[in-house]
Amino acid sequence: MIVATTPYVAGYKVTETRGQVFGLVVRSRGFAGNFTAGLRSIVGGEIHEYTQLLEDTRRQALDRMVQNASLMGANAVLSMRFDSSEIARSMSEIVAYGTAVVVVPDPTAKPANE
Repeated sequence: MIVATTPYVAGYKVTETRGQVFGLVVRSRGFAGNFTAGLRSIVGGEIHEYTQLLEDTRRQALDRMVQNASLMGANAVLSMRFDSSEIARSMSEIVAYGTAVVVVPDPTAKPANE
């Protein structure tokens, strides 16, 4: 599955638009993780517990979006974006979204090395 943040993919043309697609994840760090992160925030610097949580959550949201696009019969997602928000001060919501499309190689496209 091709996933691009651009509205097109070089060397391909869109033959069908299947519609909007998204993958949503809501996560909460457990008490121990919040406690450790709280202690770490006292001295400043990166809070690795939250960085890892958000990296894993983004990856899972992206995987869910790709799975949903596949179910729609798409082979690519264009204009993909991430959005995030906080829920109830203890949970993070991450959504990956874009446009599910069918793309095919464009025979009129010039090779990259020309």
